[in-house]
Amino acid sequence: MQMINKVVHKTKMFGELVMFSHTLFSLPFAIISMIWAAGGIPSARVMLWSLIALVAARNGANAFNRIADLKFDAANPRTAHRHMPRKVLLPREVYVFVIVNFAIFILAAGMLNPLCLWLSPVAIVLICSYSYTKRFTWLCHLYLGFTIASAPIGAWFAVTGQFAFTPFIIGTIVMLWIAGFDIIYATQDIEFDRSTGLWSVPRVFGFEDALLISRTLHGIMVALLLALYFIQGLGWLYLTGILLSIMLLAVEHNIIKPSSRKRMNLASYNLNQVISMTILFFTLADQFLLG
Repeated sequence: MQMINKVVHKTKMFGELVMFSHTLFSLPFAIISMIWAAGGIPSARVMLWSLIALVAARNGANAFNRIADLKFDAANPRTAHRHMPRKVLLPREVYVFVIVNFAIFILAAGMLNPLCLWLSPVAIVLICSYSYTKRFTWLCHLYLGFTIASAPIGAWFAVTGQFAFTPFIIGTIVMLWIAGFDIIYATQDIEFDRSTGLWSVPRVFGFEDALLISRTLHGIMVALLLALYFIQGLGWLYLTGILLSIMLLAVEHNIIKPSSRKRMNLASYNLNQVISMTILFFTLADQFLLG
């Protein structure tokens, strides 16, 4: 029983380390991509291995990021409570976790098709390299979005094994969306980034201009979501989901207050999880009720 409790505790720690609940950012768009690629529900095999690949890649990337940012997390009062600065999880444990998850990712990619297998090492390099971009460029937010955008693009490849135009539009939407709310989140660390030499849009452009850039990115995101209405020949249910998402984005941009961590988590994380699930629900309803 003691061993079981220890395993459960470690599992919980690793889940918190990689912020497992944040899978809701990329997963809904990956599902939409798979559904559109298949013209309906993909086979159970494709769904299973795609989800395994998505979760494993994300877990590995987030854990690697925690290793790469350890000294900054330890120095920042906002992040000093995280597992690795407090030595709740040791670097060697996290390295093993990273290796295991990337091995699972490559296995899952190989179970899908040759294209996914060949691209899997490229994906690992991309998602791990994000961890270092904040050291030299304020475009780090867009690069983060770019790496997460690999989820819906990869999901399309998993179903078809071929390149296409639509998944790259979905990927661009994800990139702009993630970058927009990551900029909001980064407004909490303007002074810390300046003191340590880290780069971010808020550090370079200041608080107000950073929020303007964030709103612009989300505006382009909405325009692309509307473009998909015509490209995919979608119906009123999809448009309803987009309208609700626009309203949620407006709320997100109106509650920002860096001095309130609760508000910042709501704006940067909680509302965006609702946005992605809203888009998923109404897109699937449109696909299967009106399609």
